[in-house]
Amino acid sequence: MLFIASLVINSFAIWLAAEWITGISLRLPGDSIGADAIVIVLIGLVFTLVNMVVKPVVKLLSLPLVILTLGLFLLVINALMLLLTEWVTSYFDYGIDIAGFWAAFWGALLIAIVNFVLGMVVPGKR
Repeated sequence: MLFIASLVINSFAIWLAAEWITGISLRLPGDSIGADAIVIVLIGLVFTLVNMVVKPVVKLLSLPLVILTLGLFLLVINALMLLLTEWVTSYFDYGIDIAGFWAAFWGALLIAIVNFVLGMVVPGKR
């Protein structure tokens, strides 16, 4: 159940980042709202899996930098996870396009804020 909540929240956060952050866009089919929603959920699935599998390893390996920067390097790690999601989805017709590191940085910051706020509302996700 926690995985589904993370998937829904990440999908919504990615859609919101694509709407609000200049330099982040989604490649959607545009046929119907349902098809677009499915693609957004699939992008959210890739992002959720990247955060579950790759992010803990990267956080562990970069622990000295995280400590040295008092946790600010975690924002860079979040941006790199978003760029990794872009790279994975670049092999498909539909996915996410990010113009550069700074767009990924601001998008990752927005996604982290949305995850924090919605994580407080969803029971069991803290």
